Amino acid sequence: MAGTMNGLESSWADELERQRLAGEIAWWSYEPVTLKLAEQRCTYKPDFMVMDCEGLIEFHETKGYFEDKAKVKMKVASDKFPMFVFRLIFRRAKKDGGGFNVSVFGPEVESGG
Repeated sequence: MAGTMNGLESSWADELERQRLAGEIAWWSYEPVTLKLAEQRCTYKPDFMVMDCEGLIEFHETKGYFEDKAKVKMKVASDKFPMFVFRLIFRRAKKDGGGFNVSVFGPEVESGG
């Protein structure tokens, strides 16, 4: 069951809906799945599941700041589930033009943006 979105998640949901309406993505949902990373109750619930227009699935995680624990979970998830792309979304400061910065985690990929 999905929780309640915080301000950053709500802003990213607005961006995803804009992308959907523009035909840039096909579908998105807030907290629809939990990924099991290890046996002893080590799970990861990405903020958003997104399907692009080709049917490929991505998971998007929004963060106001990035804790080491969150980075480790995202790296483990991208290693364990190489069929998905994981994107980390940060809000860009208004003084820097606003919007979002996106980093990508996936097979052979770790980039900042």
